Amino acid sequence: MSERDTAGIDVAETEGAGTDAAARAWHNLRVLLQERGDRRREATEALGLSFARIKALRRLAGAGPMTLRELADVLLTDRPYTTILVDDLVERGLVERNPNPVDRRSKIVAVTDAGRAAAAEAERILDTPPPALYDLPPDDLAALDRIAARLVEEG
Repeated sequence: MSERDTAGIDVAETEGAGTDAAARAWHNLRVLLQERGDRRREATEALGLSFARIKALRRLAGAGPMTLRELADVLLTDRPYTTILVDDLVERGLVERNPNPVDRRSKIVAVTDAGRAAAAEAERILDTPPPALYDLPPDDLAALDRIAARLVEEG
């Protein structure tokens, strides 16, 4: 019988093969981040907003006011859907929509103080590491930090 890791992947099949090792590492990271440490779900439950709305708030809080078109481009959504998101955020008092001083046909969306606070709370939740990271030995944590930083720089 073959040995399997915690994700059920056959260890013999993945040893020595870079492609397989990369797939296994990605699978394990995905399980850690999306199943065991799902901060997105925590943020949506804490704020009572969909993650798409949280993403819009975070972008506006970080980048400042932008047009609906710019926000749609940043969120990788179409303009009608972005309008729905913004309408809901306006109703909740988290953003405001104002006339664009350089183009009367468009609107500028800006985060309110309440929206800024909600975005900050989302960032706090999303930046909280999964509990498993706190259990790693310092050397392993340092290696993971170094590797993750390198992957972020290259990506």
